[in-house]
Amino acid sequence: MIDSFTRIRPATCRLMDMMEAGEIDARYVADMALMWLSESSVAEMMLENDLVEDEEHDGQPDEAQEWESFDPDC
Repeated sequence: MIDSFTRIRPATCRLMDMMEAGEIDARYVADMALMWLSESSVAEMMLENDLVEDEEHDGQPDEAQEWESFDPDC
């Protein structure tokens, strides 16, 4: 099964190998991945992996995020 995963996801496997070998820091990889994903994708990932309860995060921005994106010229 691992061989088929390597054939299907070679870049993923290479990056995981680089982390395991100490060539790249896992925190750096996590930061890159989290910045690449949309906020809703991160929320969905957290929910699917039982890191939060469904009512904890509804995918909507909180008040601070709302103000951060506020444009008074709209």
